[in-house]
Amino acid sequence: MFPEYRDLITQLKSSDNHFIRLFDRHNELDQKIKNMESHIEPGSQEEIETLKKEKLLLKDQLYAILRKASAEEA
Repeated sequence: MFPEYRDLITQLKSSDNHFIRLFDRHNELDQKIKNMESHIEPGSQEEIETLKKEKLLLKDQLYAILRKASAEEA
């Protein structure tokens, strides 16, 4: 996710608690969705879609933080 921000992500993961929480939650949802789609974990199609929407919102929030931090570095 966001390879162009790899260094900044590493930096924020060591210094920004809010970013860490969002990043970790995004990864948790990603794994849960994969498990549900692979039938490793139970979940209806509606539940999967709801989780995907939450994951997308988190991704948008992470991207906004990355853009702001990148602009501040420039």
